[in-house]
Amino acid sequence: MVYDGPILDNHLHLNRRGLFLEAARDFQRQGGTDLVLVHLPDFSAPPETRAGHEAAYADTLAMAQSVREKFGLGVRVVLGPHPAAFVHQFERWVNEEGENGRDRAVENYRHSIDAALHFVHEGEAHAIGEVGRPHWPVADEVWDLSNELLEETMHLAAQEGIPLQLHVEGESADTYPDLSRRALRQGMDLRKLIRHYAPPDVRTSNTCGLIPSVLCGKGALDRLIETHDQAKHGFFLETDYMDDPRRPGAVLGPKTVPKRTRQLLEAGVSEEVMWNTHHELPAKVYGD
Repeated sequence: MVYDGPILDNHLHLNRRGLFLEAARDFQRQGGTDLVLVHLPDFSAPPETRAGHEAAYADTLAMAQSVREKFGLGVRVVLGPHPAAFVHQFERWVNEEGENGRDRAVENYRHSIDAALHFVHEGEAHAIGEVGRPHWPVADEVWDLSNELLEETMHLAAQEGIPLQLHVEGESADTYPDLSRRALRQGMDLRKLIRHYAPPDVRTSNTCGLIPSVLCGKGALDRLIETHDQAKHGFFLETDYMDDPRRPGAVLGPKTVPKRTRQLLEAGVSEEVMWNTHHELPAKVYGD
C-alpha cells in the first residue's frame, strides 16, 4: 500500500546547536509533511524574566519559520514552561531565598505563560505546552504546587479554547482520571487537552476523553493496533525528538513517524484512521 497523505509528528524539538534543519530534512525525505514544534528551554539557564521568556519563544518561532521557508513543511508551534525547568528553578530559589524563592518561581511561571499567550494571541503559536508536572518523584510541596499551577493554566486555556500539551508522569492508572477531573473542574474541553508521551493504549475508556499523543517506538505498535479503533476522537503520533547533540536520536529520531505510519497501514490500520491522525485531528485541535 502506498500512502501519499499527510504525515504529522505531534511533538518534536529543534535545536540550533543540533541537526536543526537537517532533522527537518530527514523527516521530509521519509514522507513527513507537518510538524508540531514544541519549545525546548535551555535547562542549564532557563529564563528568569518575562522578557527572557519572550526572547526564547521568539527563537523557537524563528526556527519554525526557517523550516517552513526551507522545506515547505507545515509547522505549528507550542510554547510554554517545561515542568522540569520550573521544578529546578523552584528548588534552587527556595534553597537560596526560602519563601521569597517560592514566590519568585511562581511569578516566573506566570510570566512564561503570559509570554506564551502573547504569541498565541498574535497568531504565531497554536498551543501552550509542554506544561504539567514532574515525571520523577518530588517532594509533596513541589507536586502540589505543580498541580495548582497546572489547573491555573487549564483555567486560562479553557477561557479561550487554547489547546494544551501536557508533560506528566509515566504509566499510572490514576493519571488520565486525575487530569480529566482537573481539566473539567476548570471548564476545559478535553478534546483540547493532549497528553504528550502517551502510552499506546488509546481507548477512550482509558484516556478519559483526553487526546493521546503516542510515543511511537516500535514496541508501541502492537497495543496501538489493538486499541486504535476504540479511540473516539483519534490519536496523534510523536517522537519527542530532542535534537540534542549529546544524545543523537533521542527520544526517537525524526524519521520515525513516517515509518510507523507505513507500518500501521501495513498492519491493517485504515487510511481513514491515518488521515484523521495526521490531518483532521490536528485541524480540530490546533486549527488550520
